[in-house]
Amino acid sequence: MNILLINGPNLNLLGMREKGIYGEATLSELEENLVILAEKQGCKLYCKQTNAEHEIINAIHDAKLKDNINSIIINPGAYTHTSIAIRDALSSVEIPFYEVHISDIDNREDFRKFSYLSDIATNVIKGQGFKGYELALNEAINNNLES
Repeated sequence: MNILLINGPNLNLLGMREKGIYGEATLSELEENLVILAEKQGCKLYCKQTNAEHEIINAIHDAKLKDNINSIIINPGAYTHTSIAIRDALSSVEIPFYEVHISDIDNREDFRKFSYLSDIATNVIKGQGFKGYELALNEAINNNLES
């Protein structure tokens, strides 16, 4: 089973930015932990972070066209609230995906409360910190095993 983790803009600054919201741990620490968790369950997790919308779209397309990805976990960052293009890419590939947000976007600024992805996501996990990624990974693995 192959799972793709995509982290969008500014998530490369985890551990340095807004520690009161995002915590002290780095993106590398998050990815290392998730790769180990996936391996323990017999899965391969591929990790990608980019600040560029087109690179996220290309990764989603490649997940279908050449990478044999079974599920996608995505924290689109600010693109959550702005990118119809990412929504269209996710709809087009028909791969189950899990939308993750470290913070509870429903309890932040008004503009963060709307997501272009939530209504088509398999599940949305928000406000659970890094644990939200683990929850999404476990759900993706369990759902793939059931199908």
